[in-house]
Amino acid sequence: MRRRTLLALPLTAPAVSSALAGQTAVPAAGATDAMATEYPANAMPGEGVAHFTAALTRLSGGALTLTPSFDAALGIRSAGMLAAVREGRLPAADAFAGSMAADDPLFLLSSLPFLTASFADARRLYDAARPAYAEALAGRGARLLYATPWPPSGLWTRTPLRQASQLDGLRVRTYDATGTEVLRAAGAQAEVLSFADVMTRLRTGTLDAVLSSGDGGAGRRLWEQLPSFTVLNYAWPLSLAFFSEARWQSLSPTLREAVAAAALETEARQWAAIGTRIEANRATMRANGVTLVADPEPALGERLTQAARRTVEDWTARVGERGAAVLRRYGGPQPR
Repeated sequence: MRRRTLLALPLTAPAVSSALAGQTAVPAAGATDAMATEYPANAMPGEGVAHFTAALTRLSGGALTLTPSFDAALGIRSAGMLAAVREGRLPAADAFAGSMAADDPLFLLSSLPFLTASFADARRLYDAARPAYAEALAGRGARLLYATPWPPSGLWTRTPLRQASQLDGLRVRTYDATGTEVLRAAGAQAEVLSFADVMTRLRTGTLDAVLSSGDGGAGRRLWEQLPSFTVLNYAWPLSLAFFSEARWQSLSPTLREAVAAAALETEARQWAAIGTRIEANRATMRANGVTLVADPEPALGERLTQAARRTVEDWTARVGERGAAVLRRYGGPQPR
């Protein structure tokens, strides 16, 4: 009978051998065998966690298992996921990248406004940044598994938002510090807020709008409080999945191969899924009575673009040559 194992990961993976050696790993006090995300099971990161954990069980022949945990059920938000993995409270986690900026501002990269203009741009930026992401996680006791792309960000609001003046005084949730800076500069009253806390704030009337993708909003049924979505193509952000380095070191080479193969399979699945996800989300939004504002007045985009103008320069100054090298490899948005 095989022993179940708590684990961590690699990222280069040959074929997985069918002969798997049982392992044991000593978890920290209060540890769980969960792979956690703060997002619901039907959002893109939730689907990635579900796919990875199932693939890991299959590829390891049941020798290595993790239980998916959604909706911040363990009380850990994205900003705390890296510490939870480093401290041994979680063997693996999926976190919104921008929420980990306090650990390293590099993680803000994918949510820098208007740096990417398409799915193809988002993939090129990720490919350029992947080694830097892996290095940043490695320095904090974690190994990069895979990235999940989010559909482009827009604004969920109570009434259709078409004009720049409607940003003035708007109480809006953002997903990272950069978004907060940009929307404040554009006239809004913006604050960083975990998605797990959004619905409570909306129901109590202390929030007017949410910066998010159609995917995040659909997963949370934001239309129940915010029945309008303005398409901005503000950013194509990422969530990053990672494993504990300490757990990884406890595994046999064969089990490491199983983790690597599950990670590669999941990353391919996530990037393939985003291709049809945007329109599927919009169809769901329309079916639930959401007003889609696909052509806001140009002045709205101009105000946001002007407010965002210094963010890339400021980010590069904070991150240093690592960030500049990533941007050089990326080369900027491509004409569509």
